[in-house]
Amino acid sequence: MKLVVCVEQVPDTETRVRIAASGNAISEADVQSWIVSPYDEFAIEEALRIKDAKGGEVVIVTVGPERAQAALRTGLAMGADRGVHVKDPAFDGTDSSGIARALAAAIKTLGSVDLVLCGQQGVGGDHSQVPGMLAELLDLPQVTVAVKIEIGDGQATVEREIEGAHEIWTTPLPALVSAQKGLNQPRYAALKGIMAAKKKPLQVLDAASLGLDAATLAPRLRVSRLELPPPRSPVRMIEGDPEAQVKELVRVLHEEAKVI
Repeated sequence: MKLVVCVEQVPDTETRVRIAASGNAISEADVQSWIVSPYDEFAIEEALRIKDAKGGEVVIVTVGPERAQAALRTGLAMGADRGVHVKDPAFDGTDSSGIARALAAAIKTLGSVDLVLCGQQGVGGDHSQVPGMLAELLDLPQVTVAVKIEIGDGQATVEREIEGAHEIWTTPLPALVSAQKGLNQPRYAALKGIMAAKKKPLQVLDAASLGLDAATLAPRLRVSRLELPPPRSPVRMIEGDPEAQVKELVRVLHEEAKVI
């Protein structure tokens, strides 16, 4: 099987985000560490497990600047076979639509693909748009927020999470599936894998080689302003014995918070 995993490099989830001087983006200069989006790690792990069971090849694909190559190396260190880095200044400032078009064009260069895996969302923007757009551009059936995947003869059975329950879908292959937390437990890259990743093939593609022009990549969405959430109020302690505390708490919830 040929399995393709789309990954995004995002700021470390421990990063203290600051807004850039433009007011409509984060300040990348203040980001000390970049990581693979955690949902994409579930997708990488699932592809590796399918490969272990069924054989084949795992290809990691990302769109981003030079630093995004580290995300590919992470996937290669985990056990993927090769990486594809879509890198071009033309992608700077594009939106989810442009990223999906770039990923789709790169995947088409790989020939026949059996399964495309993505994280359900990138924790950088949390838009959850790329998997659906990518499935449409590749003309593939898709199943989202997967928590279990079983590969059969020419089809996949996918258990997906919905509010208060799970659904089970069967889809023919090739297909696109987006990974939800709980699908698996991603492995850590061992030293041997990290060293081997340095020698694995990594292809770099630009917009021109993929037939993508400025008009195709022009963003449909414009971010006008970003704002940090307001600071939280300090914890308020209610003094007194339990009976007095309960009475005061009820009063605060009723008269001040107005939630009861």
